[in-house]
Amino acid sequence: MLDIADELNRWVEQGRDFAVATVVAVGGSAPRQPGAALAVDADGTAIGSVSGGCVEGAVYELCRQALTDGETVLESFGYSDDDAFAVGLTCGGVIDILVTPVRAGDPARPTAAAALAAAAGGRAAALARVVRGPADLLGRALLVHPDGSGAGGLGAHPELDRTVAAEARAFLDAGRTGTLEIGERGSRCGAPLTLLVESSVPPPRMIVFGAIDFASALVRVGRFLGYRVTVCDARPVFATPARFPDADEVVVEWPHKYLRRTDVDARTVLCVLTHDAKFDVPLLKLALRLPVAYVGAMGSRRTHLDRNRRLREVGVTDRELARLRSPIGLDLGARTPEETALSIAAEIVADRRGGSGVSLTGAHTPIHHDTTPQAAQRTGAVA
Repeated sequence: MLDIADELNRWVEQGRDFAVATVVAVGGSAPRQPGAALAVDADGTAIGSVSGGCVEGAVYELCRQALTDGETVLESFGYSDDDAFAVGLTCGGVIDILVTPVRAGDPARPTAAAALAAAAGGRAAALARVVRGPADLLGRALLVHPDGSGAGGLGAHPELDRTVAAEARAFLDAGRTGTLEIGERGSRCGAPLTLLVESSVPPPRMIVFGAIDFASALVRVGRFLGYRVTVCDARPVFATPARFPDADEVVVEWPHKYLRRTDVDARTVLCVLTHDAKFDVPLLKLALRLPVAYVGAMGSRRTHLDRNRRLREVGVTDRELARLRSPIGLDLGARTPEETALSIAAEIVADRRGGSGVSLTGAHTPIHHDTTPQAAQRTGAVA
């Protein structure tokens, strides 16, 4: 439910009753991933999506029913060749959906409200909910903050809460949403429970080095993709908020000095558009040694070869150079700043999601990729 936290938090503040349907597991070519949610309030207003339209109507009715009877239910939807008009996923996938009422007086409402407030406020939090197990535990929730504090509870065994809290913090550190299987008493043995752990973390960062016209287009695309975008350039005449109104911040500083002092993580993408050796070499020497998601640098192939030579001269290894996406972007035949920004963004998405960058037409590769180590576990939870 945290993917629609802004809207749901407003519903909570307004005192509305609602039910929320959350994708908890997927198999095959399912259109939405675990954590995707649809919510319906007592007046019938709906927000969000769990399937891109395939089963929204049926899930809507499940939410209305949950508001009426107060029952949490888990439903599966898949494709049926036998009945073309059956409610199912036309893409051929399978999804499991947890439908939970969030009404005034319900025990789970304070925990849900706290989780939604944290997510809507941009604060990191993980929400663990029981999606498979004894009926009296279904839908119970535990909220976990990065410091280990939280709210709510899952069952009668304190060890279960402690174990799940530790696991949820690991999910939160990775900014990941997925399922977790654990024993009812908090061990790996005993009656199994399946939990959905939703992580809400601040937006990932995109840092664009080089205040050029291509950067302006990339800032807009980066914001569209959900990044918090910073533009950095050492030249104050170019690095101004007026030139980059869509950037979250504009920094006037030597790029490598700014990168050394700012916070980055495993989701951060670094786009070097300066194609000037005095900026690029010290910046990339540092960038290629940081645990970030993506490092790309603009320039012609001649610039790329010269830059690699200069980087080797200052001690950058071949293994470190292998991380560099240069020339930056996918081959789209881009010419304009906007087309180039699209090319860069496409490469970032392909790198993040494990895509090949080739046309889907005529290809036999999966449309949806899952590159996380836990992919097999989540898929197994569907079967």
